[in-house]
Amino acid sequence: MEKKQPQSIRNQRRPKGLISPFTVNYFHIKNPWVTAWWSAAFPGYGFIILGSYVKGFLLVGWELFINISCKLNTAIVYSLTGRFEQAKEVIDLNFFLFYVAVYIMSIWRTYGLTVDLNKLSILADQEDSSFAPVKLSALEICYLDKKNPWMAAALSALAPGLGHLYTHRIPTFFFLLVKFVIVAYFAHLLPAIHYTAVGAFEHAVALLDPQWLLFFPSLYGFAIYDAYMNTVEYNKLFDMEQSRFIKDNYQSKNLYQSLECEFGRCLS
Repeated sequence: MEKKQPQSIRNQRRPKGLISPFTVNYFHIKNPWVTAWWSAAFPGYGFIILGSYVKGFLLVGWELFINISCKLNTAIVYSLTGRFEQAKEVIDLNFFLFYVAVYIMSIWRTYGLTVDLNKLSILADQEDSSFAPVKLSALEICYLDKKNPWMAAALSALAPGLGHLYTHRIPTFFFLLVKFVIVAYFAHLLPAIHYTAVGAFEHAVALLDPQWLLFFPSLYGFAIYDAYMNTVEYNKLFDMEQSRFIKDNYQSKNLYQSLECEFGRCLS
């Protein structure tokens, strides 16, 4: 029978992780430059990596609205193909200037938040914070288990969001999958794939909408990266919880004292 696990004030103040019916949220060391870069790639992605779903989803929605309203992606395509005059004509400066402030704030805030969460992660490790590895509810069953990071990446490559479903991050799964469907529909991606498969390349190119199509690189890149890294960190979290459980229940309380005696005897 499992012994009663200790619950100190420090464990309650700085838990390592939280398992809920919808997701596994946890502290772990992250590179602040990486989260800042993802915020630069698409405002909101950095917050989603940090597990701050509400801020992340709102900023992604804001980015989609402003980008589409000011025709930013279309202007980027014209600029990359050397049609600078068309880029100037198509972009709407009224909406574009709204974009700049939120874009800069998103990068700055995700960098600072990552630094703060890294400190909390270190404190939680030092305090050996405990948490329940299984959560049962009427809606869902959630538990920590070893998973393959490459499987999560492969599922995300098939469709953004599937890798997060595999790792039980339901809010991110639902959000990415809905975004993928919306962007694919308005970009006319699936009909273009059909025409490409039958050799009608000119028809496929004419059908694609560059304003929506340019959302795909960041969407796929983020989905694959985040699903892979979450799986790696979940595996580490599983190992940490299993190690703490074995130490609390099976390690002899006199082990350290015995080792000190043996070590002292060797020195004498």
